[in-house]
Amino acid sequence: MLGIIYLVATPIGNLADISRRALETLAAVDLIACEDTRHTGKLLNHFNIKKKLVSYHEHNEQARTAELAEFLKQGKSIAVVSDAGTPAISDPALKIVQKAHEIGAQVVAIPGAAAFVSALIVSGLPTDSFFFGGFLPSRKNERRKRLSDVSNIPATLLFYETPHRLSKSLTDCLEILGNRKAAVARELTKLHEETVLGSLEELTDKFSQSDVKGEIVLVINRAEISDFESQLSNEKSLPERVAELETEGIDRKFALKRAAKEFGLPRSEAYRILQTEKIKQ
Repeated sequence: MLGIIYLVATPIGNLADISRRALETLAAVDLIACEDTRHTGKLLNHFNIKKKLVSYHEHNEQARTAELAEFLKQGKSIAVVSDAGTPAISDPALKIVQKAHEIGAQVVAIPGAAAFVSALIVSGLPTDSFFFGGFLPSRKNERRKRLSDVSNIPATLLFYETPHRLSKSLTDCLEILGNRKAAVARELTKLHEETVLGSLEELTDKFSQSDVKGEIVLVINRAEISDFESQLSNEKSLPERVAELETEGIDRKFALKRAAKEFGLPRSEAYRILQTEKIKQ
């Protein structure tokens, strides 16, 4: 009989947030796979749980998945945890989950905290529809492309970010998404928890001048339909809109893609219109 794999959510900061079921599961399994054995060891020691730990992170995920699958085939149970929050949410776990399904092992979620959910509910921004994009790319061009790709999603946008990239990312968010309402949620559930609300312009200015630390979630409001946007197709041509976006510092390729979305056109058709306009000139 195959073993069971448990995906156990752990606290994102305050250890008191761990569930009784999570503790019971960690105490009962045969093995715990974790990102950092030292980090998880501290959690287990706090609750007087003694279990065998193995590392399971992005650098050994492929090889370790095969080992854990063999463990499951022996009928042993495994708990997978990340350093904080829910496994597989911007953390390792996907490959072992896929492998477990492949061999027919049962996968069970032990629910708990996820930082982006906490950030969303304290931000005061709409919660009826949201899009979680994980970590924004570290390279500027890739980050700006990613923001352009999600700019017209009719939902509150959520991203994880690191302290040393926060200022640059906020600048790109302002330039690509426009001056939307937003929040920077930092160190949630911890001693120095902070949620700063404001427009992207205000937040860009604030965090360009401060030395921020800790784990960060960006929460950004969906695009609001303004009179300008609703009348866009009547007042501006597509080439004019592309030119306008370029003056805002957006790369021509991304400007064309965004304008195409605003006009409800396939990108290829938008490109054809732009080329036709060039010939006329």
